[in-house]
Amino acid sequence: MRNIMAPKVPSVKLSNGREMPIVGLGTYARQAEPSQFRQAVEWGIEAGYRHIDTASFYGNEVQVGEGINNKIKEGLVTRDELFVTTKVWNDCHAEAAVVESLKESLARFKLDYVDLYLIHWPCSVNEKGEDAAIDYLETWKGMEQTVNLGLAKSIGVANFNEEQLDRLLKHCTIKPVANQFEVNPTLTQHKLVDHCKKLSVVPVAYTPLGLISEARPEFIGIDVIKTDEKFGELAKKYGKTRAQLALRYLIQRGIPAIPKSFTKSRIEENLNIFDFELTEEEMKLVDSFNIDHRCVPATALKNLTYYPF
Repeated sequence: MRNIMAPKVPSVKLSNGREMPIVGLGTYARQAEPSQFRQAVEWGIEAGYRHIDTASFYGNEVQVGEGINNKIKEGLVTRDELFVTTKVWNDCHAEAAVVESLKESLARFKLDYVDLYLIHWPCSVNEKGEDAAIDYLETWKGMEQTVNLGLAKSIGVANFNEEQLDRLLKHCTIKPVANQFEVNPTLTQHKLVDHCKKLSVVPVAYTPLGLISEARPEFIGIDVIKTDEKFGELAKKYGKTRAQLALRYLIQRGIPAIPKSFTKSRIEENLNIFDFELTEEEMKLVDSFNIDHRCVPATALKNLTYYPF
């Protein structure tokens, strides 16, 4: 049964004419029980999410697929109303391996296609985790095959820097529709966001809450957005949480965001951001929290060829 109270989520148009909901449900977790992934997806779809984001590396595609298929069977949504994203991991960057990796992902999902398939990182590893130095241009040829085979409706990248994106666009046959990377009030990424938009590549924000949602000891002392009085007052003005404010900031910049949560109330809250609008001055205030801090520096990849940071 459809939830008529669920908010209608606006979409952004991709360069190939397809549409992507501007808020998606992220599903990455360092530690979570398998059932939590399925439950989060079910709660998300019930709340009105139509964009679900995962990756083969997350190890949760089976549970994410269960959540999606349960809601399709219930008649709450149809497959074509959903936008499902997954990503190819660094050990499957050889051209032939890309197609096989997506076929394996689809088998885990029990779906016929994904709406968006991304190269998770521009760098690659072999089965031992060592640098494979496979050129992402080769990987992209495999990505293009997934579209030609009908396994992916759209393809894109994640964590690509400006130079890597430019180089890919010069050599591709099918253009990447999106670049997913970390953007939030403490890592505003204006330069990369503007560059993507100029190229008609949609910038998509992961870790969109930045230091608001992180409680790790190494972040103590730099998590000003959690404690800043002006930011708190702004949230009170609109009757919203700091997290909702951060998400609204991204949406107003035209950046789709994929917040993750495994708490029902927060999953619903993260979607409740379409009934207010920040002024130009308030947008500047949120901008002022930028400290160019990466919550996801991917230091384990830093010695690999094509490491993007």
